[in-house]
Amino acid sequence: MGSAKSPRDQPGRKAAKSVPGRPCSIALALQVIGERWALLAVREINFGNHRFDQIARNTGAPRDILTARLRALEHAGVIHRRQYQQHPPRFEYYLTQAGMELRPVLNGLRRWGDRWLAEEPPVLVEHVCGHPLDVVVQCARCGEQLDPAGDASEWSEQFVAPGWDRAGPNLTGGEPRRRQRR
Repeated sequence: MGSAKSPRDQPGRKAAKSVPGRPCSIALALQVIGERWALLAVREINFGNHRFDQIARNTGAPRDILTARLRALEHAGVIHRRQYQQHPPRFEYYLTQAGMELRPVLNGLRRWGDRWLAEEPPVLVEHVCGHPLDVVVQCARCGEQLDPAGDASEWSEQFVAPGWDRAGPNLTGGEPRRRQRR
């Protein structure tokens, strides 16, 4: 019986560069998808628009910038491209496993934008059951849903980066201070 591979062991996965400030996976993710055209390109590929012209038209991105973003997404292992024409060479773009795992992020941003920014939702997304698709965060172990408006007391952080804790740099150089559970 073989063991399941970690996402860190997947082909195409590239190690992220370190970022200044607090060691944080959010900051690392934003290096890859934190720029507007990058995430909108992922949205379009997710919608089934695989060709450069479709992605450019539907995002409104300048072609040179979109080219750079697609290359960066490919380098980061979020998308891969397949050649569909030899002369001239033309490619289609597809989401990798890492790209597909951005779907909840896209849905979360869509729902937040619908609620806080849009007059009316420009896209209605339904699950195959016919009900509106919503994003919920829940504990994978017990199934309890987290309240999006709740505070951080619903979870605890384990700061493992040396010299850092919840408040920021731990200038004493000791073990990270852990927040007390209430």
